[in-house]
Amino acid sequence: MPDPIITFGFIVSTLFGAAFHLLVGGDARRLALFLLAGWLGFALGHVLGVSLDVEVLMVGELRMLTASIGAVFALFAAYILLSDRSRSRIQ
Repeated sequence: MPDPIITFGFIVSTLFGAAFHLLVGGDARRLALFLLAGWLGFALGHVLGVSLDVEVLMVGELRMLTASIGAVFALFAAYILLSDRSRSRIQ
């Protein structure tokens, strides 16, 4: 059985990806990309918070501040990369 903190982090990162998709729109493929970017960014942000020993806004052992910043950064990076790809395809 997975650790409750891992489950909570997975739910929060999924909500980040779904909310971002709700804001910017798109098809199911973009939803999958945003969910993946939210998951990866959240996990990398948490790992960065652990390695830098950031203990602000923690939920148990989960570094919510750095994980949330990582998820938002990854979502915007995915959006920018996806936008550049679609623009170059049109031209």
